[in-house]
Amino acid sequence: MSIEDKESIHIVGLGVAETAMLSASAQAVLKHADIIVGSERQLLTINKVLSDEDIKAKAVLLPSLSELTSLISVNEGKLIVVLASGDPLYFGIGRWFVKHFALARLKFYPAISSIQAACHELGLALQDVDVISLHGRPLEKIRTKLHRNKKLVVLTDKYSQPQILARECIAAGFVQSTLTVCENLGYKQQSVRSFLASELDDKSDIIFDPLHVTVITVIGNGGLLPEFPGIPDTQFITGKAAGKGMISKREVRLVILSLLQACARDIIWDIGAGCGGVSVELAYWNESATVYAIEHHQERLNYLLQNCQRFGVTHNVNIIEGRAPEALKNLPRPTKIFIGGSDGELKALLKTAWDILPAGGVLIASAVIEPTKEILTQFAENTRGTSVESIEVSIKRGDIKINGGIKSKLVYEKRLPVEIFKITKLTS
Repeated sequence: MSIEDKESIHIVGLGVAETAMLSASAQAVLKHADIIVGSERQLLTINKVLSDEDIKAKAVLLPSLSELTSLISVNEGKLIVVLASGDPLYFGIGRWFVKHFALARLKFYPAISSIQAACHELGLALQDVDVISLHGRPLEKIRTKLHRNKKLVVLTDKYSQPQILARECIAAGFVQSTLTVCENLGYKQQSVRSFLASELDDKSDIIFDPLHVTVITVIGNGGLLPEFPGIPDTQFITGKAAGKGMISKREVRLVILSLLQACARDIIWDIGAGCGGVSVELAYWNESATVYAIEHHQERLNYLLQNCQRFGVTHNVNIIEGRAPEALKNLPRPTKIFIGGSDGELKALLKTAWDILPAGGVLIASAVIEPTKEILTQFAENTRGTSVESIEVSIKRGDIKINGGIKSKLVYEKRLPVEIFKITKLTS
């Protein structure tokens, strides 16, 4: 791709310094540019490449992303350069461009990102940290990453300042965590300060520069957020006694998760989501999957929302209020479907689900009562082009109760068997 190619969009990473750290090719494209799009701070960093007059003549302040497409369209035929703070394709604007423009039109010029700079400042190997961006994203997302002995590099905004992150650590049971705030990396006023979560929690008077990265060393016993699939039933909000209510119980849920085998870019419908046991676990362990949780019961919808917030999966669980199959009409086509509740509409739901699934799509359904089992069995036996697997799960849980310091004997509670069907669509 040549610089003179007017159909190209050039996305130039600036690095983390007061003066942009640019390769020879990046400098060349800036000199040939008709339009240079960037923030005020970004435009100031290229003054060693272009004169103030050239910058003023070419500069366009970066608009909102919703307006950026129009800006580029209006300037079709001109050589457009868009400035990025660091590496455009590492939690940068480059990903947005890849989604909205043909790859053949794009040319990227990478530079060191603030994430890399923070890790090098602290001597952290990049492969040993988890990176999470809360910039423009729900704060609750941090809850999917707060696990014992982890190191997190966090990109933040005004809703996820270090004091707020400290409170999230404390709420998750990681009171001894340390938060290292790296401000103005690469600038003369660079600052690196470390705080205990417990210390930072009540220090609202500390002001951090907007240009910062927070590194969290997660320390403590935790135990309030999941570390491994199989979230205890007692951690879900259901409006009933702990561990009771409208959720698929842990042992059954684990079988469902195993059969669904959610993967990146999966679109999964959870029909009859109840209080969200399956939806939450699917989304929590599969960040790149998108879950549509369909539920019509108002009280359960409320608990479903609370559980999504509690476990930090509001970014990839979409709650759909309504009764299936009507509520399914305008949803994106799924790759996998779980029917946990049908409200007497199982036959219609099976037909709708089967018709919309692509070849290779997976349908999972669970049944407790005999009429439901019969419907699923007939569907599995009579539908062509399928691969069928059925598992019956029988659960007997034992507890020792303590009353007045005296232990009871081990008492078992037996639950009704649950039959789980996995039906794979072999052909479209």
